[in-house]
Amino acid sequence: MIGAEQLALMKPSAILVGISRGGIIDETALVDALSSGRLAAAALDVFETEPLPKDSPLWDIPNLIIVPHAAGGSQYEAAAIRGIFRENVERFVRGDFPLRNEVSKQRGY
Repeated sequence: MIGAEQLALMKPSAILVGISRGGIIDETALVDALSSGRLAAAALDVFETEPLPKDSPLWDIPNLIIVPHAAGGSQYEAAAIRGIFRENVERFVRGDFPLRNEVSKQRGY
């Protein structure tokens, strides 16, 4: 449904989000559009082959966020979590509250 022709109609500043079914987006055309700058970025939750094969060229596209078919994380998630944890340990030791992303029981979030 979304191939080279449809991608070419998008603005170069567009971001494509694929969360429906694998195979809807032509992955080869997407790699070409992202690599050439004809598309600013993309995020995919589904793929033609799942799990996404280790040798898929999609892994090497810097302006593509890949999340598991649960849309709960990305290839950047672990590093981000470690960074927040490290920052919170340092804040805790200094007594610098609230911590980053701390849940407020009074506010309910």
